[in-house]
Amino acid sequence: MNVLLVHAHPEPHSLNGSLAHFTVQHLQHSGHGVQVSDLYAMQWKATLDTGDDLAFRAGEHFDPSANSKRAYDTGMQSADITHEQEKLRWADAVILQFPLWWFSMPAILKGWIDRVYACGFAYGVGEHSDTHWGDRYGEGLLSGKRAMLVITAGGWASHYAPRGINGAMDDILFPIQHGILFYPGFDVLPPHVIYRTGKIDDAGFEQVRKELGQRLDTLGTTTPIAFRKQNAGDYNIPELTLRTDLAPGETGLGIHVRQDPA
Repeated sequence: MNVLLVHAHPEPHSLNGSLAHFTVQHLQHSGHGVQVSDLYAMQWKATLDTGDDLAFRAGEHFDPSANSKRAYDTGMQSADITHEQEKLRWADAVILQFPLWWFSMPAILKGWIDRVYACGFAYGVGEHSDTHWGDRYGEGLLSGKRAMLVITAGGWASHYAPRGINGAMDDILFPIQHGILFYPGFDVLPPHVIYRTGKIDDAGFEQVRKELGQRLDTLGTTTPIAFRKQNAGDYNIPELTLRTDLAPGETGLGIHVRQDPA
């Protein structure tokens, strides 16, 4: 399996840095091909701007989506964007590894998504009709690939439980897992979350590595989260609302996950 690790932490000797190093070694030792995008080490430019479209001319109106599509379609993207897209095409599985900062990913990783997910590459594809509303949410260029989040969090697991003060981790990660990963077609695996990172000693680190290694060993076999595919019949089109006979009377993010996965 070809695995792309996208890693976002500024300190290479941090817990995140050590786990990224472990992940690469473990996967390679298991016979997988591995590429790494260490965003801080790469000094990745996080802001999507006119520089991403090499055909942009001064004084021209900048439309982030339209210019992104033009640059992608004509081969006029900034070289760093094209290189990361090539890594995504190469990969059978993608791991996004990052610390949970303010209930989301670090800005540099969000900037990687903003720029690499060009219009025509990760979105804006497929027909729009009365029965099909674009190739997205389970379809798209990244269909057939797997993705998993590896996240570190300072709080206790109970803080992120369904009744925890921070809210359920599944809800916090929904915009990333459903919106950023499932939207362009990834099969999204349950996340691997490491809690109370500030309290991990040497013995705890060995346990953390062991548990992460077990997840890496099942990267190709773990059952993905059963997100509902947009064009498979569960949603009314073009309203894109869940059919009233599915999860009747229920609302919230959980209705977009099948409870009886086929």
